[in-house]
Amino acid sequence: MKWPTSLQGRLGLSLGLALTVLWLLAATVTTVIVRGELDEVFDSALRETAERILPLAVTDIVGREDQGVTQRLAPIREHDELFTYIVCDGEGRILLQSHAADPAVFPPWDGPGFRQTATHRLYSDAALQDTIRITVAEPLAHRASVAREIRMGLGLPLLVVLPVALAAIILAVRFSLDPLRRFRSRLEARGARDLSEVPAEGLPTEIGPLAETLNSLLARLREAFEAERSFAANAAHELRTPLAGAIAQAQRLRSETSEPVTEARAAEIEATLKRLTRISERLMQLARAEGGRLRMDRSGDLRAVARVVVDDLERASTKDRIALTLPSTAVMSDIDPDAFAILCRNLVENALRHGAENSTVQVALTADGLLSVANDGPVLPLNTLDRLTARFERANASADGSGLGLAIVAAIADRIGSSLVLESPRPGASSGFQASLRLPTDGQDPPARRDA
Repeated sequence: MKWPTSLQGRLGLSLGLALTVLWLLAATVTTVIVRGELDEVFDSALRETAERILPLAVTDIVGREDQGVTQRLAPIREHDELFTYIVCDGEGRILLQSHAADPAVFPPWDGPGFRQTATHRLYSDAALQDTIRITVAEPLAHRASVAREIRMGLGLPLLVVLPVALAAIILAVRFSLDPLRRFRSRLEARGARDLSEVPAEGLPTEIGPLAETLNSLLARLREAFEAERSFAANAAHELRTPLAGAIAQAQRLRSETSEPVTEARAAEIEATLKRLTRISERLMQLARAEGGRLRMDRSGDLRAVARVVVDDLERASTKDRIALTLPSTAVMSDIDPDAFAILCRNLVENALRHGAENSTVQVALTADGLLSVANDGPVLPLNTLDRLTARFERANASADGSGLGLAIVAAIADRIGSSLVLESPRPGASSGFQASLRLPTDGQDPPARRDA
């Protein structure tokens, strides 16, 4: 038998087995004790019968006119005779016997007292100096039948009481484990990033320390993550001013120098500083995606945010490469507009930067909240797609970029209960790349569990 894995099953099964074993043991011991007491009672009845019948038999036999004649007593009414007897003289001749007595059952006389054969328990006694002897016999089957009835009387209630007791044990164990079940449900219901304290009221004293340890661990993890996010955000924020100043100095150096070598070095410094600025901005976005609240108490139309992001990117670009497709009806969602703007901007910038030059980037938002950004370009291997959402990972190491764009998008998607889907080639095409995810809209959530 396989032992249950649940604590409730183990407690119920172990208590049920213990109850069954104890009940059977008690029934067996009781049967043995009662059987011994019954043997004493039956022996006493056997002896009492012999001692009551013997004087009457002596009187009857002595007063007879015909001596040495066997007399069989007729029953007054039909009945089962459990005790049978015979009365013999000193020579073993039967003088008197009960109506159901079988002489073959009675062994030869060997003195007063108890005897036992394979089928009967006997008691013998004598009077008139052993000239009149009586032997009373009781079938052992009668005693075995009584013992069997006692065992049935003790065992049959087990068939009724045991299921009721098992049901009571299961209910008691279930009731006792309700606080632990509620604690488990609270843990299962929360998201992967929810590190708040788990309520542990009503837990048994044996489980209480475990809950306290778990909450203490969650608190330490929460503090560590908060410190990490705070450091990344603060460091990126503090770098913005000195980076802007350094870029201005590099640009001034380029404008003031007439030496080609110095101007080239100043241009290289400016490009490096601008790249560092973009990385710091991405780090702030990543900290926002991992630490901030991404679901709001009210809903807004995502079409306006998508249009603003695309217009801003088109103004910054020298070429009109973005084709935005929006539904005619409002796309109402409770996602934070800033988070959606960060998500949309990173997807479009990634497509502009890594897509084929002079190709159009297709940005589409459907009425049910599906956002997709597609660009033309070479097909990416599956192993490359699998690692694109990792931090500082790029499909082409020589390409410009921080390697954080898709990581930020994946972090936001995870926080809102969705998932980022990367495909190459684009659906319905033989080349290109497409990133898509489903946003929460009014009336429905993404397929994944909401844990923001």
